[in-house]
Amino acid sequence: DSARMAAEELLDNVIVAVLEKPGFSLEAGVVMRPDGGAVKIDRADPLATVGRIVQEDFCLLEKRGDEHVLVGGILCFPSSWMLEEKFLRPLVSIHIPVTPYDENIAKRVQRLFDGVQPARPLWRFNVLWYADAVLHQPRRENERRPERGAQTAEFLRSEMQTVRRLPESGTVVFGIHTHVLAREDAEALRVG
Repeated sequence: DSARMAAEELLDNVIVAVLEKPGFSLEAGVVMRPDGGAVKIDRADPLATVGRIVQEDFCLLEKRGDEHVLVGGILCFPSSWMLEEKFLRPLVSIHIPVTPYDENIAKRVQRLFDGVQPARPLWRFNVLWYADAVLHQPRRENERRPERGAQTAEFLRSEMQTVRRLPESGTVVFGIHTHVLAREDAEALRVG
């Protein structure tokens, strides 16, 4: 099916990308990571293989009707959501319960997803404050995360989010690379 083909295309793209980085190599169907880890390329499970090669999480979204729908993904470090709850849902529904994600923002995001080109990915960062440094923070839609502002939370959690279109399948890939910093480390990086 199309989601399977997109997952295989993502795996191929990830392998090409990491081989351009120092410390990665490919030997007899095994990707060697800079940390010494060895990942056998498993074409029967391309998303799990991607998840073992790189730290980023990836969501695959296909255009169905007027919206992009989540058709696959590998998610190790969720920020207060669960992949199985969002699977096969469109962008608007995926963003429940994000309060500021209203109809106006939904239209803008959909236009970005519609217009992104394979050779011109988009990216952004977000900043969230959390009580702890745990990377794996799953929560159901009806399970609210305790509100912590920048004044009381001890850890800054930031995601570098990318949106790119796979050239062959046309599937949109939403990439998420999560970083967590202790408050004092985040404040030391603050500019002026």
